[in-house]
This record gives sequence, structure tokens and C-alpha cells, in this order.
Amino acid sequence: MGAVCVAGNGDRTLTGSLVYGPVPSRRLGRSLGINNIPPKRCSYSCLYCQLGKTRDLQIERQAFYEPPETARSVRERVKQLREKGEPIDYLAIVPDGEPTLDINLGKEIEFLREIGIKIAVITKASLAWCEDVRQDLQKADLVCLKVDAVTPEIWYSINRPHRYLKPDIILDGMVRFAESFQGYLTSETMLIKGINDDAREVNRIADFLTKIKPGKAYLSIPTRPPAKPVIPPDEYSFNAAYQIFNRVLSKVECLIGYEGNAFTSTGNAEDDLLSITAVHPMREEAVTELLERLGTGWEIVHGLINNGSLVELEYQGKKFYARTFSR
Repeated sequence: MGAVCVAGNGDRTLTGSLVYGPVPSRRLGRSLGINNIPPKRCSYSCLYCQLGKTRDLQIERQAFYEPPETARSVRERVKQLREKGEPIDYLAIVPDGEPTLDINLGKEIEFLREIGIKIAVITKASLAWCEDVRQDLQKADLVCLKVDAVTPEIWYSINRPHRYLKPDIILDGMVRFAESFQGYLTSETMLIKGINDDAREVNRIADFLTKIKPGKAYLSIPTRPPAKPVIPPDEYSFNAAYQIFNRVLSKVECLIGYEGNAFTSTGNAEDDLLSITAVHPMREEAVTELLERLGTGWEIVHGLINNGSLVELEYQGKKFYARTFSR
């Protein structure tokens, strides 16, 4: 029998919106957000968190809202959106805190399942060592696990966890979850300059991710005002991290704050270059092939570099072109 997280006393104080959106997301399409945790209850107090410092740093699971109430609120919002003809790709449990702190998470997913829309959970995975948490997450269609570091000192520095959490048991819990999860598994790694963006740590993260085999591994940078002053890595370091991930993982994408038209070809060379490089850096020969297919020349690329939209990079003797970060 695995570990089971302790349940605390219920707290049903409604703070903020229980249902929000839908919001556009490259990971989830148009997702309707579900805020199943009052702000800001979390097991981490990450340096880059846009919600600021965690008020209630905790690891005990507890009840916050009744699952039928949550499902009813979501159902009403879905009905409104469907009447307007607005599409919803996912019901996304992405609260103002750590979603697995909710002891009713599994029951909520069961109630939401009746609505007939796929369900995603974006989690920091800090409670993945708990058997009951893993069982709850098994009920989702898509789960995204946060992996910012594997070296303990770096993990403590960037995620600033609850004092009783240990990185080795969390990583082991992620592996156990991935081994049995039947849905679509993704991961996200937030890179911070001078903390976890050096090649050694990026290699360690990539090596760990090969154990959980995400269908897609996302590399991201801070794009909103964080809890503490942090600096994203420069494009050169970010490109190096992308190449390290890309060598050992099946599919890697960048989340750098520019959504663009990342899924389709517009037939316009400038738009296509910006949208593709927002997802992943392009090698020189790939750019050449795209330009030839669209019947245009390298002056488009040079213009985007000159206006600061693209940057030319070099990695292991190869030239790459990447979307510059939002500044």
C-alpha cells in the first residue's frame, strides 16, 4: 500500500471565480478553467509565480468546494458558451494554487466527466508521491507535470517548497504515475537565468523526463510579472536547452509568450516564420525549405532579425532561427 496524503478540515470560503474563460492555450486549445483551490494555497512558492508569494504553504489535502457545486457551475457556463456557438476543447483544472491539494479532485473529475468534454489537470506534481493523488489524476484525460529542476539545491531555490517535501520522493511519484497513466502526459519546465538554465541541470532534467516519457515536453520562460524579480534565459541558452531536450525526447515545444498562428501554415512567409519559431527554433536548412516553398527569399528573415522579431543562433556548428522573447 502506497502513501496516502492526510486530509485536513474543509474550508469552503469562495474567493475568486470558480469557473473562468474559456482562454486560448497552445497546450489545450480553448480551455474552460476550473479554480478548485482558494488563492493561494500551494505546496510551492515558486520564484516566478504570477500570483505572488504563497499565503498558505501546505501539503495536507482538504475539501474546498462540494463536487456537485463545482460541476453545476461548470455545466452552466458550458451551456452559455454552447448557446453562443463557442467551442471548448478542454475543461482545465488550473487553480490559484496546487490542484491536488483538493481531496475531492477525483470526485470532481467524475462529475465533470458527465459534461462530455475532455478534462486536463495542470499540476506541480509535488504530491505525486501520494497514492490517492495518483489515483485521482488517473481519471483525467490530460495531465501536465511541472519539472523545473532535479538537483535538490536548485529545486529548493526555484520552487521554494513546503519544508516537509523532498525532491527524490516527488520524482519517484511522477515515475510511478507515468507508468500507469492511460491519458496524455505532458511536462513543463520553466527556465530562469542563473538558476536552472545551465547545460548540466538541463541535461539532468532531460534525463529524468526520459523516465516519464511525456507525449510533449514544454520549455517555458516567465512571461508575466513574477513573485520575485527573475530574468528569463537569453535566446542562446534557451536554444541550447531546446536542443538538449530534443535529442532525447520525442516532442519538445517552446512556451515563450507568443501564441501566433502556431498550428497552421498561412502561406505568408513572415507569419509562418514567427509562428513556427514560437514553437521551436528552426535550423537554417528548414528555413531555406520554407522560403523556397513559399516562393520568397532571405530578405524576409533579415528584415525580421533587424526589427527584433527573430534572432540568429548557433549551436554545435549549426545555425538556428528563433522567435525573440517578449520583453
